Amino acid sequence: MKVTVSRKAHFNAAHRLYRKDWSNEKNAEIFDKCSNPNFHGHNYELIASVTGEIDPETGYVIDIKVLKDIIKTEIEDAFDHKNLNIEVPEFKELNPTAENIVVVIYNKIKNKLAAHLTLEVVLYETPRNFVSYSGI
Repeated sequence: MKVTVSRKAHFNAAHRLYRKDWSNEKNAEIFDKCSNPNFHGHNYELIASVTGEIDPETGYVIDIKVLKDIIKTEIEDAFDHKNLNIEVPEFKELNPTAENIVVVIYNKIKNKLAAHLTLEVVLYETPRNFVSYSGI
């Protein structure tokens, strides 16, 4: 029997949607106000959901404290109150769209989980705009 355990977290970060190989005009045309050269920020919310078999010994799929600590170390400490374009190595050459951010978050968390567990991450950039990724 498989069960999904979820943990919600948040971080605040600034970013600019921008391609270095495009002109400022093309960036503005494609990314509109999200390409502001002075950056802009979001209060991101994320939900990390881990699915697996219940361990008969502990009764856990994953100890929620372990999941909490992974999210804190890998995501909150790395992204919170940061300029993603400038201060987060994963985005030095990767445009920090919500789609790219959720994949980076997924990979950082998945690398810390036991191989038999599956993961889905939902990332809210605003209360109405969100993306999800499950490794597919």
